[in-house]
Amino acid sequence: MPNAKQHAAEIVRALRERGHQAYFAGGCVRDLLLGREPADYDVATDATPRQVMQIFPQTLAVGEQFGVVLVLPEPSGATGVPARPGERGKGAVEVATFRADVGYSDGRHPDEVHFTKDPREDVQRRDFTINGMLLDPMVFDKAANKILDFVGGREDLKAGIVRAIGDPERRFTEDKLRMLRAVRFAARFNYQIDPATLQAIQKLAPRINQVSAERVREELTKMLTEGQARRAFELLDTTALLPEVLPEIANMKGVEQSPEYHPEGDVFEHSLLLLEKLPADCSGSISKTLAWGALLHDVGKPPTFRRAPDRIRFDGHVEVGVKMAAEICRRLRFSNHETDQILALVDNHMRFADVQRMKQSTLKKFLRLPAFEEHLELHRLDCLSSHRQLDSYEYSREQLRSLPPEAIRPTPLITGRDLIEAGYKPGPRFKEILTAIEDAQLEGRLTSREAAMEYVRREFLV
Repeated sequence: MPNAKQHAAEIVRALRERGHQAYFAGGCVRDLLLGREPADYDVATDATPRQVMQIFPQTLAVGEQFGVVLVLPEPSGATGVPARPGERGKGAVEVATFRADVGYSDGRHPDEVHFTKDPREDVQRRDFTINGMLLDPMVFDKAANKILDFVGGREDLKAGIVRAIGDPERRFTEDKLRMLRAVRFAARFNYQIDPATLQAIQKLAPRINQVSAERVREELTKMLTEGQARRAFELLDTTALLPEVLPEIANMKGVEQSPEYHPEGDVFEHSLLLLEKLPADCSGSISKTLAWGALLHDVGKPPTFRRAPDRIRFDGHVEVGVKMAAEICRRLRFSNHETDQILALVDNHMRFADVQRMKQSTLKKFLRLPAFEEHLELHRLDCLSSHRQLDSYEYSREQLRSLPPEAIRPTPLITGRDLIEAGYKPGPRFKEILTAIEDAQLEGRLTSREAAMEYVRREFLV
């Protein structure tokens, strides 16, 4: 199977051989000019969707009414079959017909689409100048290339500017998510947002709430995992988008902390320092849940702030934070699995302070939390963003290294069936008995089924 770039180039070649215009378009052109490997490739053409599907039988009609067809790199057994929302598939290339859009009543999709033969007309509907260039892959190389740039994209790329194409307010009114995308691109590439574009975002920021929660969540997740999370959240603040999409994070600003434990400053600055240390997703060393856990771990501090005689306190901030994080996850429609892990990260992030004083049973249960490596990494980042003391982190790592898996999660010595056979009636008491046995086993006080049953008969009367 050809790689993505080869597949896209073959699509362009096939379209041109049949008399059509065809170019690489959008983000892949931007990335190629920056010397980056594009995540995927898009092609723009004057061929209609029907013509595209006739030329390439292996297609997915993801948005035929908007002129968009996916061309697959290998047989899939499906021709012209609608894809699920957001579906792309490995190696698939999005082929879009040159078009002009008319009206955006729903703030996302055009009311009418007029297909055109003019690529200049097509790029005027796109979001940002750096994403509005077309490239001829037939002659592209490092020394010479053919770029169709009708919007000043190359100049903005060199100058490091994210600029809306045409009237910024019109672009953002057409699709409000573009406001978040402007922030994400500026953060990812460490670019500045053009003043007129920034002003338009600040004016229209309250309208971001018209965008579906899922689309907002995905943009925020990309900001958190593309390697420039701190810059992204600083820009969210500057653009006035932060209090609209995550008011709980905006409320961290100005919330003081005790200098003894947090010499870095207020809760917002602490969170920014932690986000600064998140690695890029492409490294494979961070997950979405860790990134969101890092963002939300102290979300309960603003409502629990209290200035006590001895120092600033945040009594119950973990419990409050779990409830607030649960509401955020619900609002942004995270999956149940992702929500459970994010809440676990918030709920357990303070437990490391006691890790060296824990009983063996408590410690081992802590170490066997699902995805414990995320808890450990969040604690490390939390420490490095505050007091920088890593004693508990190193102790936890040493325990994980020294304890074999069977010591952390041993096979139970007895089960509920053993209790029934011994004459105990099933009920809430079973959990109490089995927990007591497990704790004794984890602490090494019980090592056999016989000893466990003797313990039960001695400590828990039938």
